[in-house]
Amino acid sequence: MIFLRYENWKSYLRFYPVTCLILLINIVMFIVLTMQGGSENSLTLIRYGALINEAPFTDQLWRYVSAMFLHAGFDHLLFNSFAILVFAPPLERLLGSLRYVLLYLVTGVVGNILSIAHYNMVAETTVSVGASGAIYGIYGAFLYVALFQRSLMDDASRKTLYTLLGFGILFSFAVANINWTAHFGGLLSGFFMYGLLIRLTGQRKRH
Repeated sequence: MIFLRYENWKSYLRFYPVTCLILLINIVMFIVLTMQGGSENSLTLIRYGALINEAPFTDQLWRYVSAMFLHAGFDHLLFNSFAILVFAPPLERLLGSLRYVLLYLVTGVVGNILSIAHYNMVAETTVSVGASGAIYGIYGAFLYVALFQRSLMDDASRKTLYTLLGFGILFSFAVANINWTAHFGGLLSGFFMYGLLIRLTGQRKRH
């Protein structure tokens, strides 16, 4: 079962340095938001890098990255951090740190781009934050593994992934204030980007 974590904290830090760095940035930025007006305060979120589809912020392309490391409320941070803590490490080992961080950032950005495009299309203002686009990018990469690299994933992990995706899709539509376009954008881009990465750079040897 690749999604069960057996490592102690020292091994976790050594084996998954990028995942640890991502978690650290998320936590630090949450503390900063909390001390500077609150993580659910729209003005504070915008000041520190949230995505917003209103001028003059629409030309600030750096927000497509910065918004990935901000979270609105402790529950939002806890849910996303748990997903990263548990599900991201096997992908970091599978791809290596460089390809893994590239996939994480690109899929998060793609999810954010599609999210803004959706809200622009329906003429709604949005202030968007969170790592969910990148998290679904990780799920998308594992979906590729489950379908086309079956020897790299055991049956229990495959069933866990399918169940996770099923509930994720359901909740994306059933629960208010969930950015379903970022989820699907991350999922699809993660699936195709993983396939592209292993074709361009080869499959990393497991050890």
